[in-house]
Amino acid sequence: MASGSAIRGSRVGAGPMGEAERGDAAPRVLISYWCANGHESRPSFAAEIADDAPETWDCPRCGYPGGQDKANPPSPVRNEPYKTHLAYVKERRTEEDGAALLDEALAALRARRGG
Repeated sequence: MASGSAIRGSRVGAGPMGEAERGDAAPRVLISYWCANGHESRPSFAAEIADDAPETWDCPRCGYPGGQDKANPPSPVRNEPYKTHLAYVKERRTEEDGAALLDEALAALRARRGG
């Protein structure tokens, strides 16, 4: 009994059966990018758009941005440290505001409890 699979014997991405060639590849150009750690990345671009290649390219080894000038690579992006909810609240409220809110909340809680 047959399994009913219509694609038995082919592999994923093989293309139409019997197609020996997928066509001509576009001419490519390799462009070098260097990061602050001295790593070189060489992504390839279509030759017709090589003049419009990006100014920076993220380094696949360390994640820093890389530039086309080996002597002057771009500096790493500085990430702001994570702020907690409390840190944001403290930016908006003074100590006096916080004390007043706390006193108000405690008074309301005591009133609900009856004491």
